[in-house]
Amino acid sequence: MSLSLFDLTGKIALVTGGTHGLGMAIATGLAESGARIVINDIYTEKLENAVNEYASKGINAKGYLFDVTNEQSVMEYLNRIGNEVGPIDILVNNAGIIKRIPLLELSVEDWQQVLDIDLTGPFIMSKHVVKKFMLPRRSGKIINMCSMMSELGRATVSAYAAAKGGLKMLTRNMATEWAKYNIQANGIGPGYFATAQTAPIRTKGNPFNEFIISRTPAGKWGDPDDLKGAAIFLASKASDFVNGHILYVDGGILATIGRPANED
Repeated sequence: MSLSLFDLTGKIALVTGGTHGLGMAIATGLAESGARIVINDIYTEKLENAVNEYASKGINAKGYLFDVTNEQSVMEYLNRIGNEVGPIDILVNNAGIIKRIPLLELSVEDWQQVLDIDLTGPFIMSKHVVKKFMLPRRSGKIINMCSMMSELGRATVSAYAAAKGGLKMLTRNMATEWAKYNIQANGIGPGYFATAQTAPIRTKGNPFNEFIISRTPAGKWGDPDDLKGAAIFLASKASDFVNGHILYVDGGILATIGRPANED
């Protein structure tokens, strides 16, 4: 198989919230395969720090300050991106939040904020990127950052799970409506990854750390770089007939009910 199938040279990829963690790892992987990277955030300092970090890796990322839940702002900044960088070929809907609050204590405001960012944001971004860039060119790749919570429930993350379950079905509906325009919409469902955000719970002896290691057939937390291959595949010609699929990168968690406690 020719490696050219995975070559993204000349492509422009917008990774929402690509300022840190898994989003930055995915954007870095796309850049390493030749794509030009555009990122956004709602915080100036965070965006500037991220652009500098990309630069330290030899990546010339362009940063834009806008909110994915504000449709008017999205439309304005997509115009700017189109004029200043070029038409978007690859959209990664990565921006998201999680609130760990039991259902009986969860306010409507907190519920709505999670759904707005994690589900409505990808709808707004995809709708306008497709309209402006992909539909006229009859070509495009959308990657929605789903989750194992697109398949499983867990205590205290009801709004997040509802949003990610909805994002899974939104991905399938995008594929249903846009496949005829040569646009592929797929999702990535990460498992548990070693990031700055999970550092406090990855300490030896922490019950959740032990749970994740024992629950994952691979017996470890994922490295953010483990997501690069999945993202490159779904962003490249290699996935031109893959549509409406959620690719779980979870070390095998969803494939099993768990390793026996006494297993080496």
